[in-house]
Amino acid sequence: MSHLPTLAAVCALLALAPAADAHPQAHTPVTTTDGAVDAAASRAVDDFHAALARRDTAAAEGLLSAAVIIFEGGSAERSRVEYASAHLPADAAFEHAIASQMVRRSGGTSGDLAWVASEGRTKGQFKGRDVDRVTTETMVLRRISGAWKIVHVHWSSHAVTAAH
Repeated sequence: MSHLPTLAAVCALLALAPAADAHPQAHTPVTTTDGAVDAAASRAVDDFHAALARRDTAAAEGLLSAAVIIFEGGSAERSRVEYASAHLPADAAFEHAIASQMVRRSGGTSGDLAWVASEGRTKGQFKGRDVDRVTTETMVLRRISGAWKIVHVHWSSHAVTAAH
């Protein structure tokens, strides 16, 4: 069975998402969840954020496919090794310092592919700066040897305005 229609739909969603310079953090409980979200895939996403918040970069890496592609702020990291050697330590420090709240999550599955889209807000101080951002995150996961692995991440955010 081909997963191309599902993957094409996810890629179309990713192409429409605006990029920015921050990303979502470890989550507080979900206030709204689409019933189509696969519980195990959603848990893998939460486990990734929890590992970052604990600064457990080895555990975070373990949830990523070796060929993961991460989009953030208009840049791309094209493997787990590249991410680990570039932004992973900074992402862990940020997640450790900043509180976040997830307000909505949706997703779906098709065979061994799943997507999890989360919306939230991060607020706090990091490196002496106030942070208050609305965040969006899309993760695509593939079931590999029975476990969900993250194969694609797209993070974007924007500063909170009076409308939020």
